[in-house]
Amino acid sequence: MLTGDAVRVETADEGAIWRVFFGDSRGNVLRRPVMVALRGVFRAAAGEVGLRAVVLEGEGEHFSFGTSVQEHLPAEAARMLATFRETLLALLDSHVPHIAAVRGRCLGGGLELAACCHRIFASPVAELGQPEIRLGVFPPIASLLLPGRIGRGAAEELCLSGRSVTAAEAAAMGLVDTVADDPGEAALAWARENLLGHSASSLRFAVRAARHGLRRRLADGLQELERLYLDELMQTRDALEGLESFLEKRPPRWRDE
Repeated sequence: MLTGDAVRVETADEGAIWRVFFGDSRGNVLRRPVMVALRGVFRAAAGEVGLRAVVLEGEGEHFSFGTSVQEHLPAEAARMLATFRETLLALLDSHVPHIAAVRGRCLGGGLELAACCHRIFASPVAELGQPEIRLGVFPPIASLLLPGRIGRGAAEELCLSGRSVTAAEAAAMGLVDTVADDPGEAALAWARENLLGHSASSLRFAVRAARHGLRRRLADGLQELERLYLDELMQTRDALEGLESFLEKRPPRWRDE
């Protein structure tokens, strides 16, 4: 078992599967130290020649409430976006099948992290959503990833409404692959049945082939969306109002500017 302040890794099946638990708060908020720790795990996974699957889980009752709202404020936003981008690109660059096991809430950056995985298993009471618009901002990564996973209409509905969906609704739209009482154990069982019998080397080539072009589309697209976020959105009064009202625990007072 590998451990750290924000991430712990349990190995299974003689190291062929990693079970990665992340989070250092009740809602497993993806603060920068958590992102950096995850990035280190993904980079380590790239060098483990016998690794066939990574099961990603939040500690405790929830997958993740998302990235830190405090780090969305103007002074930290650029650094936060860059760190999250580098973390998710490290996941893609590992070329190892990743499976998200979702319990409780999977929101904002938490759902973006799960959507980068190859499969998502969720408990029946899980809630998934992109609530950023409720804070006066938008989710750059979800804007690029979700249309390819669930179709443009469903992706836009999640990003524009900010509402959360149940595991059953998420499964119906193709966001969740399997609903299971214990998503972590179900993910392990799926990996053992479907991945362990294959060559780890060949699996990595299959991942690269199946995701051909995805990394480039994500990296190139994020350059433009991060510019839109930082240079235009964050110059508006309502973006700051949405973030500050959340932190101050009060309703936002929109001025539409």
